[in-house]
Amino acid sequence: LHKNKFESLRKVSFMTSRMKSLTYLDMSNNLLRHDGADVRCQWAESLSELDLSSNQLADAVFECLPVNVKKLSLQNNQISNVPRGMVELKSLEELNLASNRLADLPGCSGFTSLQFLNIEMNLILTPSADFFQSCPRVRELQAGHNPFKCSCELQAFIGLERQSGGKLFGWPAAYVCEYPEGSRGTELKDFHLSQLACNTTLLLVTALLLTLVLVAVVAFLCIYLDVPWYVRMTWQWTQTKRRAWHGPPGDQGLVLQFHAFISYSERDSLWVKNELIPNLEKGEGCVQLCQHERNFVPGKSIVENIINCIEKSYKSIFVLSPNFVQSEWCHYELYFAHHKLFSENSNSLILILLEPIPPYLIPARYHKLKALMAKRTYLEWPKERSKRPLFWANLRAAISINL
Repeated sequence: LHKNKFESLRKVSFMTSRMKSLTYLDMSNNLLRHDGADVRCQWAESLSELDLSSNQLADAVFECLPVNVKKLSLQNNQISNVPRGMVELKSLEELNLASNRLADLPGCSGFTSLQFLNIEMNLILTPSADFFQSCPRVRELQAGHNPFKCSCELQAFIGLERQSGGKLFGWPAAYVCEYPEGSRGTELKDFHLSQLACNTTLLLVTALLLTLVLVAVVAFLCIYLDVPWYVRMTWQWTQTKRRAWHGPPGDQGLVLQFHAFISYSERDSLWVKNELIPNLEKGEGCVQLCQHERNFVPGKSIVENIINCIEKSYKSIFVLSPNFVQSEWCHYELYFAHHKLFSENSNSLILILLEPIPPYLIPARYHKLKALMAKRTYLEWPKERSKRPLFWANLRAAISINL
């Protein structure tokens, strides 16, 4: 009776109720509907094969089906869901739900004998992965030509194909990604995502571990390179600059008052007082040296005094020795003088090597001192007295300027 104008599925069922030998009925390509009325349908008990494809049937059709049917076709209708508990078709072996509006695979709670299911060309994005567990008797599933969304949720269904042992009909050609745009046209068998990308817990744990490792590495580098010390020194330098900028007008615009600022360890003070200062400040030419013992301003912090003396001096003389690298204040002075070297693009550093410094004695945080000694020429204090006049002449020439 296909290609007619039947409209009521319930009336068709009553029409067959007295047909004792009817086993096959084709009602495809009609105008059949079922509104889910309370009046139950009455089909012929002998009916085992029913074709209701290409009609206008919706979800309520499952309230009006012959209980003994074995082969049922509901292809090309308007079914969006297979209601659970509406009907139990214990004899149903083949079910065709192709070309409907289903968003997922139906369960087999009402179809305990189901062996073949066709659910092609529906609206299934991510089919359930537990289908074969809920439908243990199914031997063939046709689920191709759906707009599959290739995402983490689909990974389980792709793995299901390997476990099913070839139960997916049309695999792999009929199973193609439709979404997202970048994966369109990719066969499901070629779509892979790492376990890390799909497991949120694993992703969070990995991200947390990487963050902890990164924090540990940064902390180690900060300690090894003494970054907190440099940050503190930079902060003190900027604070001193700010105070100088906001101070009285007479304190601004510092002019050169000294030829050189002397930075040395207290353990080398005898050499500075007995050799360096007398030879530079006396004799030919008048050299003005800035020494912390006599030129630091009382009441100001040591760091502020260091900065002011370096800025008021044309050069900064550093007396290098093993004692120097063990003095933290000497390192402060070296840091600020090095900062002036870069900020003013001047050539203001003079290094005097009083005693050889073995590399292993220089702490790791004194990498600026290592770099300076490697790149800059330094004056070496001669042990022979005959060479000392040339040493003083070179040093005087290096700081010669008309203040």
